[in-house]
Amino acid sequence: MKAPPPERHLLRARDLADARYAEAVTVSDMARSAGLSVAHFSREFARTFGETPHSYLLTRRLERAASLLRTTDRRVADVCFLVGLGSVGSFTTSFRRMFGMSPTQYRQSFPPASSRAVVPSCMVRFYGRPQNRTFREDAATSRLVP
Repeated sequence: MKAPPPERHLLRARDLADARYAEAVTVSDMARSAGLSVAHFSREFARTFGETPHSYLLTRRLERAASLLRTTDRRVADVCFLVGLGSVGSFTTSFRRMFGMSPTQYRQSFPPASSRAVVPSCMVRFYGRPQNRTFREDAATSRLVP
């Protein structure tokens, strides 16, 4: 038998965590958005989604951190704070637990972000054109024409 879909109020709380992971979102904030007490919300969230609200929020933050480590050259500490975590030490420990390596090792296992920089084609065309161009004829050839 297929499990029933999650209740809308739990989806609202999960959407809050997905959309505002970089802010100081807490389980209390998620419970408030679902209209439930923290204890009841935590039980229902874990029963429905298979992990606690705190674990879900941490997973979202670590997934986003992994993406930033792969696609940018930002420092590890900057990435930690950008995704809403407050301690580089805790970030490194949690990241290692989830990905099996430190954030620095993870970054080194991918090509540098600068090798994947995408430059819009309009910019390539603009800066690829000769800069000292003229549409006039050369002065020497214009004297030959009567």
